[in-house]
Formats: sequence, structure tokens, C-alpha cells
Amino acid sequence: MDLMFNLSNVNEKEEFSTSRRDVLKFLKIIGVDTRFVSYTPEKIYINNLRFSKFSRKREATFNNQYPEIEVVRSSLFQKICSKSSKVLALEIKPNSVILMPKDNFIIDVLMEPYTRKYGVKLVHEGDYDLIVNPTILDDEVNGIFSTIFSGEGLNFTKKSNEIYPLINVPLDWINSFLEMDGKEIIKNENNDELATSFMEFLEDVAPQYRENVLKASEFIEKKLETEE
Repeated sequence: MDLMFNLSNVNEKEEFSTSRRDVLKFLKIIGVDTRFVSYTPEKIYINNLRFSKFSRKREATFNNQYPEIEVVRSSLFQKICSKSSKVLALEIKPNSVILMPKDNFIIDVLMEPYTRKYGVKLVHEGDYDLIVNPTILDDEVNGIFSTIFSGEGLNFTKKSNEIYPLINVPLDWINSFLEMDGKEIIKNENNDELATSFMEFLEDVAPQYRENVLKASEFIEKKLETEE
């Protein structure tokens, strides 16, 4: 029934090119909510299986039209998107212009659906309203420990026009997904060695420490802001 409904909505006389516009148009016609998928020319990544309504039958319909485009149903990628969306929902302003980092695949694929969710424009140069900070959870926690060990205490450096898609996402999740997808993994080469060693110790005794350290830091920052 699902497949019959999808096919009935496709105009047999209408021709669809491989352009981004036509691919997304076709997905919408067959009943996929494109706010919850990420488009790339080679692959469509499902961000949220339930909200996207990207059933196996709809995938078969899509593949019949676009056999060269792979549909990626990675549960790990969906977990990354879930973590990211909880942050971005609070940080992104509708119809804003967002400056993107260069050559950062994971940021590109995470941010792409927000052009439809919030009508944002993603740019790599020129004027902008918001700028993406690609800091991941591991780097943020490493920085927190580094300033504490150096005697500086907590250093709150976030800027009001920055957004942090990966601030709640651990490096092992990102690299596991990138490796499965055939992409180059991310290497942390500039982190503090003492902080890194301490984090490796905590990993064995308290696996959830990174999220808890970040939450504690954010709580202290908000507390200080209210007291000013």
C-alpha cells in the first residue's frame, strides 16, 4: 500500500535529473520528509528514521529512480544527529547565514538538512550571521582539564555567534561512522598530553565522564552569568 501510494504520486511524464533540487523533490513526492535526511550527490543519509518516514518500500521506489545514489541507514549516524540536534535546536536562528568550516565532511552532512528545517544558508566565505565551531566533545573536555591542570581554572571562550554541532558528540562515534563510510578519520594532534592521559584513565573507570564534565562546566558558566 505504501509503495502503491508513492508510485501514484509520481508523474510518469515528469523527468527527474540528478540535481540536488530534483533528488529532494522526488524524495518529497514519494513521501520522505527531507528535513530528516542529508543530501550528498552520492548518498542520502537518514538522520532520523521515524521522522523521515524513509521506509524500505520508499527506498525501493527511490532506488528505482536513482540506482546510483546509496541510501545510508546507519544507526550510529542517527545517534550522532540526535546528539547534534539537541544543541543546534537551541543555537540556530531561522533563515540565518551560517559560515561553515572548509573540508569537514561530518559538519557538512550534519548541517545540510537545516537548509530545509530552518531555511538557513550555508556559506564558506563572505558575510554571515553565525559561524560553525567544529569542536567535538573530546576536545572540549580536554581543554577544560588542560586549563584546570595549568592553574587557570575554567576558561569560558564561547562566542555568542558560534554554533557547536559536535560539542556533545564523542570522537569514537564520529570516527566509527567515518570509517564505516569510507571517509578519513579525525586525528586529535593538538590536545594537552597531561589532560589526554587523565582522560584515558577516566575512560576505564567512568566511561560517561566526558558528558558529565561538559554538563558541570556549562552549569558553572550559567551560574556565573546569572550572578553578574
